[in-house]
Amino acid sequence: MTRENDQAMKWAVIYCRVSTKEQTKNLSLDTQQKTCTEYCRREGYGIAQVFVEEGESAKTADRTELKKLLSYCRENKGLVQAVVVHNISRFARDRYDHMMLRVRLQHLGVTLRSATEAIDDSTNGKLMEGILSACAQFDNDTRSDRTRDGMKAALEAGRWPFRPPLGYLRDATAEVRSSLIPDSERASLVKMAFETYATGQYSKRHVLELVTAQGLRMPNGKPLSKQTFDKLLKNEIYAGWVVNKKWAARWKGNHTPLVSEQTFAQVQALVSGRRNALTAHVRNNPDFPLRGFVKCAKCGTPITGSWSSGRSKKYAYYRCQNHCKGVSIRKGELERLFVQYLERMKVRREYASLFRAVVLDVWEEKKKSAKDQVKDLGRRIAKLEARRNRLEDVFLFERSIDEDTYRRQHDRIQQDIVLAEMECHDTKLEELDVQGLLDYAEHILLAPERQWLDCSLDQRQRLQKVLFPDGVTFADGEFGTAETCLLFRLLPQLEDKDYDLVRLKGLEPPTPGSEDRCSIQLSYRRIL
Repeated sequence: MTRENDQAMKWAVIYCRVSTKEQTKNLSLDTQQKTCTEYCRREGYGIAQVFVEEGESAKTADRTELKKLLSYCRENKGLVQAVVVHNISRFARDRYDHMMLRVRLQHLGVTLRSATEAIDDSTNGKLMEGILSACAQFDNDTRSDRTRDGMKAALEAGRWPFRPPLGYLRDATAEVRSSLIPDSERASLVKMAFETYATGQYSKRHVLELVTAQGLRMPNGKPLSKQTFDKLLKNEIYAGWVVNKKWAARWKGNHTPLVSEQTFAQVQALVSGRRNALTAHVRNNPDFPLRGFVKCAKCGTPITGSWSSGRSKKYAYYRCQNHCKGVSIRKGELERLFVQYLERMKVRREYASLFRAVVLDVWEEKKKSAKDQVKDLGRRIAKLEARRNRLEDVFLFERSIDEDTYRRQHDRIQQDIVLAEMECHDTKLEELDVQGLLDYAEHILLAPERQWLDCSLDQRQRLQKVLFPDGVTFADGEFGTAETCLLFRLLPQLEDKDYDLVRLKGLEPPTPGSEDRCSIQLSYRRIL
């Protein structure tokens, strides 16, 4: 579009937006653009430009296409008459942003039009626009509640409102969309997987290879991963139940089960380790929490755990998988030694206090940074307003610039002011229960062995990974020195340093212990 085009022609720009990257994969953007194009044709607007915001953040500062749209309208002031959106909710994320943008467009002689809503510059149209912008924000706030209630009602009725699991399809002939029917291509293979694994004669890896060879694939044509197959074997929907862990609820489904409840129970017993399979034990056996985590110090191989039969009973042992005889010890003895090893990691209470102080310092700095950002934006806005006022004085009183130059410069400054004000509005700091997190961290710092003893299998393995990211080694009745996480130091190292662990303030020369504080500060600045 150029200024030589027909001046009588009405021109509009189209603005389409989706909120996340995931939404760009569906037809939302195409639908918006098609509807807006049809509206322009119907109302006699020529389409000067189309701006598409593909999955950008809702924050004004991140919406690059919105900025381009405002610049385009400013540079073509007098030629663009309207900005057309699919609906008001696509234009701005809340009422504040909507009004700021609306005023800016009005100053440029541009009106806002919705392709699906009755808004215009009449009294009734302006009232409707205000109501719709408020409703858009209200709708965003309540949509999740409505969705949750609808899903819960469907589950209580035995229906499955989510994406059909592998082996099922949505029943297109049913009156209710959340009804499931077996998938003729995959249901028999899913059933084969359960029944084969339930025998206890095959490992999960072998069963996965078997059904993959038989043609079991994901809807996208890709083979199942180990993680996906593991989740499939634990999914109660195949036994006729619909479950929601978030609500801790379980209902009988109205769909046809692919396996019997007896077969499903046999599979769960194997998965959890309650039933001994004829194959090798899985790693996550509750009887052996240190299996795969502790390594043989002689050959570096992760140790395994198993039960050995004696004359009158069975005995649990940890052994090196490489048969180098570097590790062969009873389960109780190795775990007792590991608890003692954890006891050596207990830090002094003053060291834990230092850790708490450092994290709080970093958190306060982060909050201060947010406040400083708002102040910086305020100063920027003030400078822009001063430039605008100076420009007006030069034009009105000094008459040293012509009107066209004045208008162009004034519009550019005014746009920068609007964007800065909206960015200031977007600046928010996430709420975080720092004190609660620190209480739990201090509990681990002061008594890691007690925390380990009180944990479940999954929690123990996670705690082990946190304390020793690379695992630990063991041989000849002793654990080797391991690389610990940043928060811990072995007690002998701490006791050798008789320095005062206090909060450091201001600029001070390096002192014993200050390197530890700086290291923790740098790490937690990255985390927080």
